[in-house]
Amino acid sequence: MFLLLIDGLLARWPGLGNLHGLDKITLRASLAAVASFVLALLLGPRLIAWLQARFREPIKSASAEVAQLHQAKQSTPTMGGIFIVAGLIASTFAFGDWSNSYLPIAILVASSLGALGAYDDLVKLTTSARGVSARTKLIAQLAIALTAAVLVYRGHDHLDRGLELAVPLGGGSISLGWCFIPFATLVIVASSNAVNLADGLDGLAGGCLVCATGAVALLAYASGHAQWAHYLNIPHIAGAGEMVVVAAAMVGGLLGFLWFNCHPASVFMGDTGSLPLGGLLGLLAVIARQELLLLVIGGVFVVEAASVIAQVGWYRWNKKRIFLCAPLHHHFQLRGWPEGKIVVRFWIAAALCAIVGLAGLKLRPKELVDFPQLTGLQQLKR
Repeated sequence: MFLLLIDGLLARWPGLGNLHGLDKITLRASLAAVASFVLALLLGPRLIAWLQARFREPIKSASAEVAQLHQAKQSTPTMGGIFIVAGLIASTFAFGDWSNSYLPIAILVASSLGALGAYDDLVKLTTSARGVSARTKLIAQLAIALTAAVLVYRGHDHLDRGLELAVPLGGGSISLGWCFIPFATLVIVASSNAVNLADGLDGLAGGCLVCATGAVALLAYASGHAQWAHYLNIPHIAGAGEMVVVAAAMVGGLLGFLWFNCHPASVFMGDTGSLPLGGLLGLLAVIARQELLLLVIGGVFVVEAASVIAQVGWYRWNKKRIFLCAPLHHHFQLRGWPEGKIVVRFWIAAALCAIVGLAGLKLRPKELVDFPQLTGLQQLKR
C-alpha cells in the first residue's frame, strides 16, 4: 500500500523525484514497527475487554506447586496474541513490498500457526483438556512448516548458495540440496514450540522475542544485501532484506503487547501468539540461511526447550528429576525467585545471546574475504 501510494504520487507528479527515497527498507521497517506498536496500544484495551468477557485463562498446570503460585492469574484473559499477529499482518500489508516472493510465505506462517494456536487455546478454555493433543498439534505444525519450506526452497533453488547452511565462526557452509526442505521444516516447528514453552511468566516470551527478532532482522538484512553478504562471507539471498519489514512489525507488536503483558499481566499471549511468532522467527532464519546462528540468538528459547527434554528423558530413565519443574523458568520460581526478577534476568540473557549471535556472524580464525568498496556504503540503495 505504501509503495503503491508513492508510485501513484510519482506518476501524477513526476517532479517529486525525491520520493524515491521513501521506498527504502529501513524506512518502511521503521514505519511498520511504529504502526504495529500504535495499533497494539490503541486496540489493546478494547480487545482485552472483549477477551475478558469471553476467554479467561484457566490455570491448568501439571505441577501443583506452579498452579498454586499462579492462582492469582486465574481468569486473566488469554489469546492476546490475536492483536500481535493482526498488527503484524496489517503493518506488513501496508509497508511491505508485495512483489517480494517471501512476504506471502511469512504471512502464511503467521496466520496459519496463529489459527492453530487459537484453536488450541479454545480447547483449553472450553474443555477440561490442556489443549489439543500433542500429536495433533505437531502434525498441523509440520504441515504448515513443510508448506513454507517447499515455497522457500523454490525461491532459493536457483540462487547461488541458496541451499547452503552457513556455518558460523569457520566461515564455511554445508550444501543441503533437497535436504533443505526437511531441515527448514524442523527449524520452523522447533522454533515455534520453543517459544511456546517459554511463554509461562508475564512478559517473559515477549521480551525475549524482541531481542531475538531484532537480531534475526539484521541477519536477514545482511543476507539480502550483496555487498554485506560478500563482506561477511554468507549466502546472498536476493529479497531476504524485505523480511526486515516483517521482523520490525513483529517487534512493534510485541512492544505494544508488553505494555499490557508486563507483571501483573492484563492479558496473556496464549498459543495464539507464541506458536506463530516462534514459527515466524524460525522462518526468518531459514530465509536468511542462518539457522545455526538462531541457536545462539534464541539461546533462551533453546535452553527452555532443552530443560523440558532433559527433565522428561531423565525422569523416564530413572524416575528422578533434574529440575524442580520444567521449563526452566518454573524451576527458579519454585526456588523462590520473584517472577519479575526471573523475567528481567531472562531478558538480559536474551539480549546477550543476540549480541553473541551477531558477533558470531563475523568472527573467524582468519579473514577470508576483503571489503575494498567501503565507500560504496554511501551509495547503497537499501
